[in-house]
Amino acid sequence: MMVENQIIYLVFFLLFLLFMVCIGIWVTRKVQTGEDFLMGGRGLGPILLIGTTVATAVGTGSSMGAVQTAYEQGWAGAFFGIGLGIGMITLVLLFSDARDKNFMTFSEELSYYFGASKVIKGAMSIILYLAEVGWLGTHILGGSIYLGWITGLDPTTAKIVTAVGFGLYTIIGGYLAVVYTDVVQSIILFIGFTLLAILSFIRVGGFAGLSEGLPREMTTFLGVQEAGLIPGLSLILVTVVAVLVIPAYRHRIYSGKNAIVVKKSFIISGIVAVLFSIFPTIIGLSSRLLNPTMSDTAFAFPYMITEVFPIWIGAFLLVAGLAATMSSGDSDAIAGTTILVRDVYQVISGKLPSRKKTILFSRIGLMITIGLALLFIIGTTNIISYITNMSSTIMTGLLVAALLGKYWRRATWQGGIASLIGGSGTSFTIISNENFIEFWGNPVIPSLIVSFLAGLIVSYCSPKKKITNDEALKKLEEEREIFNNVG
Repeated sequence: MMVENQIIYLVFFLLFLLFMVCIGIWVTRKVQTGEDFLMGGRGLGPILLIGTTVATAVGTGSSMGAVQTAYEQGWAGAFFGIGLGIGMITLVLLFSDARDKNFMTFSEELSYYFGASKVIKGAMSIILYLAEVGWLGTHILGGSIYLGWITGLDPTTAKIVTAVGFGLYTIIGGYLAVVYTDVVQSIILFIGFTLLAILSFIRVGGFAGLSEGLPREMTTFLGVQEAGLIPGLSLILVTVVAVLVIPAYRHRIYSGKNAIVVKKSFIISGIVAVLFSIFPTIIGLSSRLLNPTMSDTAFAFPYMITEVFPIWIGAFLLVAGLAATMSSGDSDAIAGTTILVRDVYQVISGKLPSRKKTILFSRIGLMITIGLALLFIIGTTNIISYITNMSSTIMTGLLVAALLGKYWRRATWQGGIASLIGGSGTSFTIISNENFIEFWGNPVIPSLIVSFLAGLIVSYCSPKKKITNDEALKKLEEEREIFNNVG
């Protein structure tokens, strides 16, 4: 690619970033307290909630990662988007009532299910924070891959620039900056991906061109023959699991106007995510047809931008792709920071931060969170592999603990911890064996099974919890009141 083109792409990105920063500055007028900075006032209506939820969902995995999967396995590229849609709808059907209890973090919600257990809250807060750092790393990774390809930046610099990009406006305006920029970015990314999918589809000759130019197994229904039935189902399931426990989605439940608004908004967002999955899949298939010998399939998406279409289209598509990663990255950054400031800080120090210093602590926490995510992704290039392995290892136990804690009265905090250990241990065992990975695709199915069994058995063998749900909620509300008034 010519140096002149690389400079043009970089300028477009910087202008886009400047626009996002201006939005972040604009919303600071609405931020008066630490809870405003972290929760946005808890009054998001349908338009803002749908916009930010869709933008969070249509992130690195469901855009760039889906393009890469489609390049390798055909229509299996749609699995990620299908899993997202199923996950979002399932999430609000099972847990939308969490909005009525005014939780701030998922670790607080999990603590409630186990009788306001401090052990559960402390352990889960650390695990969830690390999980959010890991998810944040996927978005930095995805953005840096094609930012580096398009602008000529070396991989490390591209990762730093991507992280600083969404970090700036998030640090300035907090959660409201995330929400408003997400709405803008969701519009941009939908226009961009729709445009690229249509142009790519026309370029390769439509369905006839794809069918004639690609191996038959790649063009079968959802790519089942290429991906394999069990690995394909595992990819969908691991995505569903991730949505059910990623704190960024819970954050949107807690910040919605009420449970009814939350439920409607998530159902609409889930349907949109499934429909969107068609676009990156078509882009990936088209990229495979136009360049079947690509050495690193992670570059399937930026290849279509820079090598196939004119620069004026490519510049807009660059922004669309970055909007997909940044809109998810900022969400994980603010959700992770909320856990850090609200829960992890208390675990480490034994007290809550002063109300007067919460905004300052939150901004420092954002810088720490983004910095850790950068360290997590050094040397990593395969987005889907990174996501699925992390989800199976960390997320399955969290989901089982949440389900048992909410829907089974006999569940104990010891059973919740056992679910975490059982799920993670099983995942590590599967990941370390190539034959297991070839059969399962990823560890999510056996991990869920072992996690459920561990939670059930240990709960039966441990003393029943004596505190009622009402008593547990009252304890958490008193603690939350301290957070809102201390200092």
